[in-house]
Amino acid sequence: MDVQDVDQRGSRLVDSFSHLRLSGITSLAEVLGVVASLRHDDPGSRYLCTLDDLDQCRYTSAHAREDERLGLWDVEAGESPVFDEACLRLVAERLDDDALRVPWPSLAGALMTAAADVDALVAVNRDPVAVLDGVVYVQRLPLARDDLMIAGLPNGYFSGDWDVFQNHAVIRRLEAVHGYRFFGIGASWLGFVRDAPAGAARVVEDLVHLYGWGESRAWREMGELVRRNEWLLLGYTENFAEGFR
Repeated sequence: MDVQDVDQRGSRLVDSFSHLRLSGITSLAEVLGVVASLRHDDPGSRYLCTLDDLDQCRYTSAHAREDERLGLWDVEAGESPVFDEACLRLVAERLDDDALRVPWPSLAGALMTAAADVDALVAVNRDPVAVLDGVVYVQRLPLARDDLMIAGLPNGYFSGDWDVFQNHAVIRRLEAVHGYRFFGIGASWLGFVRDAPAGAARVVEDLVHLYGWGESRAWREMGELVRRNEWLLLGYTENFAEGFR
């Protein structure tokens, strides 16, 4: 894998928070290793990775920022570190507002799924490099908590997707109950990693709450993957399973 510092004069960055450019990736473990090293050397910052389809991710993120609950109408639009920092700060503040938080029980049925979507979850968690672009950007974010990193690339735009606040509810639940730390977001997928073993049965129970189809045999394999792997990848859009069923 090739790891390069980002040249802010480059033409294809996420924004001014882009810190590293990773290419030639052969496994998710390589990416997670880079992030772990960054976290160790710079514990005062948070590091967020891009995942699938960066161009689409940036497009939908721009529209997701139009959510009135985020309060970004007061920020003068532009492409500069000042603009990026103002957006990050405001979105993080809104996500941390108890009055705006989405309760976990309300997420049941919020995402329209088919039984084959559970198979897609299994396929991606079995072979996670499938949801990594040819180039992955690592964003360096001046935030106090991992769950707030979604403020750096807020997403969930279309009506059939989880929105920014619903995604944050999933992120908070996985961290608080199962010890998963949010590390990445793409156009359709969220990425999580844990430092200690997770209780597979309880994780699967929460995934059934999110995706339904509790009778699917695929959940058994998903439980085995949860036990074995440090990562967990979850789709958050209505079409997250396209290409993986």
